[in-house]
Amino acid sequence: MNKILIIDDEEKLRTLMARIISLEGFDVLQAADCKSGLKKAEQNDIDVILCDVKLPDGNGVELVIALKEKFPATEIILLTAYGNIPDGVTAIKNGAFDYIVKGDDNNKIIPLIHKAIDKRRLTKRIIDLESRVETKYSFNNIIGESKKLKEAIDLAQKVAPVDTTVLLTGETGTGKEVFANAIHQSGSRKDKSFVAINCSAFSHDLLESEMFGHKAGAFTGAIKDKKGLFEEAHKGTIFLDEIGEMPLDLQAKLLRVIENGEFIKVGESKVTKVDVRIIAATNRDLLKEIEAGQFREDLYYRLSIFNIKLPALRERITDIELLSENFLKIFSLKTNKKITGISKEFLKLLKLHNWPGNIRELKNIMERSVILENNTILTPDSLPYELQQLNPEPKEQGTKTLSAFSLASAEKLHIQKVLNYTNGNKTETARLLNIALTTLYRKLDEYKIG
Repeated sequence: MNKILIIDDEEKLRTLMARIISLEGFDVLQAADCKSGLKKAEQNDIDVILCDVKLPDGNGVELVIALKEKFPATEIILLTAYGNIPDGVTAIKNGAFDYIVKGDDNNKIIPLIHKAIDKRRLTKRIIDLESRVETKYSFNNIIGESKKLKEAIDLAQKVAPVDTTVLLTGETGTGKEVFANAIHQSGSRKDKSFVAINCSAFSHDLLESEMFGHKAGAFTGAIKDKKGLFEEAHKGTIFLDEIGEMPLDLQAKLLRVIENGEFIKVGESKVTKVDVRIIAATNRDLLKEIEAGQFREDLYYRLSIFNIKLPALRERITDIELLSENFLKIFSLKTNKKITGISKEFLKLLKLHNWPGNIRELKNIMERSVILENNTILTPDSLPYELQQLNPEPKEQGTKTLSAFSLASAEKLHIQKVLNYTNGNKTETARLLNIALTTLYRKLDEYKIG
């Protein structure tokens, strides 16, 4: 039930108004002055406050400021015995939902309360979403306790409040966009846009148009003016992922934005000014790209004012368990499966893997395992075949002793892959492996491959 608070020193009028409003199905509370009104608001989750302008211990127009500061989602309707345009204007500026005259506007009160409640619902939703975004992209939400990860987080936290360009380096899947978002949310531009673009996802012309925008008629299909992502990110942050993939001539345009905060749209002659913070990321060695003539040296030094290298997952093995447990919770809820834990054998195999795809690969494997698992804990049987073969302990198989680090183990895995590729056709498998069919049968028997 929605709660309405009436603050008015005229007891008869307040009681009558309370009765009328309560008959509409609202829970109505009453207060006779500013002090008791604030106390009631603090003790209850109030949706709408109806407040008289003239109160014994203060002015309703000024009270709006204190109420909105403490309860930003609560809507306030001011009531006055005498209409006063300057007071009405000030009240709205202070955050009041509306300003009405007692008596003349009594028939407006109930519809106005409904409108105010609708606005409160929307405001609460926005506040909740903003809170979720801040939580999701905060540094506290980055999972891991390893030394290298903590060092990267410490650097990012130090640079976040400073409005400077940041370059994030590291392999694919190490969480560069997560770090970029956290830096943005911890900086002075957090209330403005965070715009991300993958520089490897577009052709040259499309990338230029996406970044800087274009004028109508600039090229075939450009039927109207288009704002680029730099304009969209004005006063906020733009995240340029895979910056090492950007063509050289666009690198020159980007350098101009960094140095002067200006660029020219495709098909236009006038300059567009922007104020953006740039966070760039790459999985390439940009110094090698400079040597190969694929990346501008001057741009590199402007981008790498503050360089943060994110560790690969194989460099932070101790974090695999924490990450896996987090993904297990997410995907158990998503798939509505009651999987409560991870077996030691499952974790051992995860820690033996090389993780070329890093956290993104781990996330995908955990989702797959949750879908396939039939037990209440994750077991090695739900892992991909390649990971199942990473046996941490030597195991007797006929006359062979295999471990994750032996050549025989690699050979067995390769034979199984080719056999899967040929759908079990042993003749074709032997041909692809460039061995005799009899040799293949011997190895299948030796490695116990069915």
